[in-house]
Amino acid sequence: MAKIKITQIKSGIDRTELQKQTLIALGLRKLNASKEVEATPQILGMVNKVSHLIKVEEIA
Repeated sequence: MAKIKITQIKSGIDRTELQKQTLIALGLRKLNASKEVEATPQILGMVNKVSHLIKVEEIA
């Protein structure tokens, strides 16, 4: 499985509860926090839901 690096670039304040919970499920709790995760279909679905709040980089 490929790995991706997810970085939160926008705040979760004033977002829907589902988007806030998705950020927490991805392991992002603070602005500019980064997390390396496996690119599973479940993770990619969560990334798609909050794509406007995060930056995604593929790790070789």
